[in-house]
Amino acid sequence: MPSRLKISRRDFLGGIALGTTAGALTPLELLAQQGNSSSYPPALTGMRGSQPGSFDVAHAMAWGGKKFAVPKEQTDSDYDLVVVGAGISGLAAAFYWQQHNGPDSRILILDNHDDFGGHARRNEFTVDGKGLIGYGGSQSIDTPGSFSPAAQQLLRDVGVFTERFYDYFDQDFFSRHKLGRGSYFPKEVYGQDRTLPGIRSWRGAGDAPLSEEDVKDYPIPPAARSALLNLMNSTTNYAAHIAAEDRAEWLQKQSYRDFLIKTVGVPEDVYYLFRDGARGWWGAGCDAISALAAASMGMPGTLHLDLPEDASDEPARDEPYIFHFPDGNAGVARAILRKLIPAAVPGSTMEDLVRADTDYTKLDMSRSPCRLRLDSTAVDVRHSSDESMVNVSYVRDGKTYRVRSKHAVLACYNAIIPHICPELPEDQRDAINYATKVPLIYVSVAMRNWQPFADLGMHSINVMQTDFMHSFGMDFPVSMGGVHYPQSPDQPMIVHGSVVPCAPDQGLSAREQHVIGRRFIYDMSWNDMEGRIIGQLGGALRSTDFDPQRDIAAITANRWPHGYAYEYNDYSDPADWGPNKGPHILGARQMGRISIANSDASAYAFVNGAIDAAHRATREQIA
Repeated sequence: MPSRLKISRRDFLGGIALGTTAGALTPLELLAQQGNSSSYPPALTGMRGSQPGSFDVAHAMAWGGKKFAVPKEQTDSDYDLVVVGAGISGLAAAFYWQQHNGPDSRILILDNHDDFGGHARRNEFTVDGKGLIGYGGSQSIDTPGSFSPAAQQLLRDVGVFTERFYDYFDQDFFSRHKLGRGSYFPKEVYGQDRTLPGIRSWRGAGDAPLSEEDVKDYPIPPAARSALLNLMNSTTNYAAHIAAEDRAEWLQKQSYRDFLIKTVGVPEDVYYLFRDGARGWWGAGCDAISALAAASMGMPGTLHLDLPEDASDEPARDEPYIFHFPDGNAGVARAILRKLIPAAVPGSTMEDLVRADTDYTKLDMSRSPCRLRLDSTAVDVRHSSDESMVNVSYVRDGKTYRVRSKHAVLACYNAIIPHICPELPEDQRDAINYATKVPLIYVSVAMRNWQPFADLGMHSINVMQTDFMHSFGMDFPVSMGGVHYPQSPDQPMIVHGSVVPCAPDQGLSAREQHVIGRRFIYDMSWNDMEGRIIGQLGGALRSTDFDPQRDIAAITANRWPHGYAYEYNDYSDPADWGPNKGPHILGARQMGRISIANSDASAYAFVNGAIDAAHRATREQIA
């Protein structure tokens, strides 16, 4: 293990983005159709994630009040456990159950999508004969040393050993190839397309000072450039006038926007450079997060506030952000599935898992003790009249079916539970409805080469003042299991883009911004989405030889209207709410033979939040 840890999670978070859309070229004819005819879901392109058709039944219930009659006839013989939701939490719940009760336990997992893993989604491409594997959702295993004992043990039990990523993740790749960060100033906002050396939203005390040369071409007024330099190089304690013991509360009561503009005194042109710097973390603009939250992330102006060490609930991070399968946490989902249904996923190690093709025809075999049934939306979950069993009704291909089990774990999207579980008490219903997920789109662009990035000397680019991709860049430099990261700029690679739609600077809370962002991407057609992606890439890479028609081989846009689990925001939620306190505790309360497991129930949008919820829910039912 290297002695110096270089790469942090923040290095890969979405960057700076603001409020107008980037220009779009005419969509490529080659990519105009949604998806393709493949029956292998990871290879489908176009609109993926919550693909069209996956949420129609749920919306009919939640938005239209539709009710589905419970079928009299039962499908399948009785199960020991039915799990609703085949994300990491649902798969982990099935694994914990099987681990405790033996491999012959009858388990059925239902999911409304055409692929498993929930937000842990795998994208595959073939470009000029070379196979590429990328991620379309849950990104990485973050700081596994901080995981609960149960979550750490699950990873080991399914064959995932995080220490091996120190060998597989090339932490020096970008510096070795002299690739830095860039900022794209689109012509729609700044008059002409410019891609210039970027500045870090998150800086450390040891970072080199910003120089006039670094920002001399930034298309902002000279006074704003001067203010930017002062902000980035300042050693001023902007909270010095507040008693040390009161500083955390003072910062918590003001937004980071107000802190920059009113306390530090920067002009709006400078604020706009950082307005969405936390979008990939909090899913909202800096007007909806507190200055204390910004300080916990080391954002400009907060490095010298002299805060108590425990002023922020931001966990200490002494591990690099490198624990990443080529397909992100889809690798974790596939590792769990291989334990549950060995016939579906060949191999035995985390390395051979990378190139293993899941056999989707073996997910729902009658002879298998554990079965996974896709394209199946649960519509009614309730106890039998004598409370000895749980009846679960679901819709598939327009027809309603019913299965029965001794126990049930709801590992689906939390906010659908009040619509499918009629026995849910009113107080628990209200608790679940408090939160709203963070919407996002993870874009995978298969490019024939990464020469444009080499020409710019950049591995990632933040987009200024846009309402679509706020950042994009070269994929994680991971080589493992026979998948080799492209070493030469003339080799194909996946470019990953992040879209976290929100509505900053309108006086809205983070939750309100999430709702607006969700509607924005619900209403967007594939043609519009594709055009924006191509337009932003074309504009940002305009100074290179990049030709979208020639250089883009395929695009997959993983749309997640209900994306990240809601994490409490100390600017708009009570300051003491967090994973151990808040409405989600009541929302996750056991209902007899029914328990709830998902990252929403942990109020923590990370893989260990999903696993810990599964561990709790399964133990409730075992008890």
